[in-house]
Amino acid sequence: MDFELTDTARAVRDGVAAVAAKYDNAYWSRCEEEHRFPQEAYDDLAAGGWLGLAVPEEYGGGGQGMLELAVANETLCASGGTAGSFFYVTTPGFGSMTVVRHGTEEQKARILPGLATGQSQFCLALTEPDAGSNAIEITTSARRDGDDFLIRGQKVWISNVERAEWMVAVTRTIPAGDAKPRTAGFTLFLVDVKEALAAGTLSYTPIPKMGSNILYSSQVFFDDVRVPAANVIGEVDQGFAVLWDVLNPERILAAAGGVGSAQAALDVAVSYARERRVFGRPIGSNQAIQFPLAQIKAKTELGRLMTYKAAWLFDQGKPCGNEANIAKLTGAQVAWEAANQAFQTLGGMAYSKEYPVERMFRDARIGKNIPVAEELVLAHIGTQILGLPKSY
Repeated sequence: MDFELTDTARAVRDGVAAVAAKYDNAYWSRCEEEHRFPQEAYDDLAAGGWLGLAVPEEYGGGGQGMLELAVANETLCASGGTAGSFFYVTTPGFGSMTVVRHGTEEQKARILPGLATGQSQFCLALTEPDAGSNAIEITTSARRDGDDFLIRGQKVWISNVERAEWMVAVTRTIPAGDAKPRTAGFTLFLVDVKEALAAGTLSYTPIPKMGSNILYSSQVFFDDVRVPAANVIGEVDQGFAVLWDVLNPERILAAAGGVGSAQAALDVAVSYARERRVFGRPIGSNQAIQFPLAQIKAKTELGRLMTYKAAWLFDQGKPCGNEANIAKLTGAQVAWEAANQAFQTLGGMAYSKEYPVERMFRDARIGKNIPVAEELVLAHIGTQILGLPKSY
């Protein structure tokens, strides 16, 4: 599938694949089993510059765009590191793209060099216990205190806070009930996580979960976290447009991770179907096994193309919300279908930790719910693309 990629994107794919080849399925399964961050893989990716792809060259990065990031994330996940998508979304996605596109010159100089080398990591604090897909209803507040702001509230399902140096915190500086229009009053901040933790104003509690345990997902509590006004991303009260420019990259990278995860599960299933013999022939010769895998292959290719289209539009500065949502929908669906079919192909052996399918199965399921629920994507397609009336 080289025809749709630039020479640079192909070089990224080959470079990340060379690093990923050092870390087999057994490595990723061990990290998951031990609830351990894949530090070795992360360090190798950082050393090769693959985590700083989207950082401009003047700050030590690769100067590339969303397409190259998507290719990198897809390649990593296709190697078997299906949960590895999380640190690509958090640091290059939330971090590099947000600061590059919306940061001040001072913010860029302060933050981007660390992202380029992989020394700094990011997290995004948006979701709240009572405001998930309905992000417009968040209540975490930020109020002025001299030259600073004080953030108070609670977030949930925040990935990577335990490793992050920086957090993109989404707050309301005008309460939802007072905002006109409803999208007014959002302000995004760069929060120094280590500083806030040391001050005791920021705390987090990991949430036990069924998969993707290479990173914590946590409840996060803000108790008057002090943030300088110089750390506002964009403009006070005008952060909703910036937020969408954070969420579209998240969807695109999630789609890329889904496509890569689908390929990883498909590779395991196909290999097993070639080798496993029942009634004197490989089970892959049976159409009941072969045809579903062929369907997965077709859907994977389509998901890949839509992901690349959304990434290309983003890089061109063109509207990409529709494409990003469709890519996320298809990437998540094919990741789940591939893992499910791999499970069926391996039969009882899929239940064994001898094979990576049980891990892929657990990792893939959450993609249908995050970073945006499948039903909300379908509602977006129905109302924004098809022009149907809203149901909410």
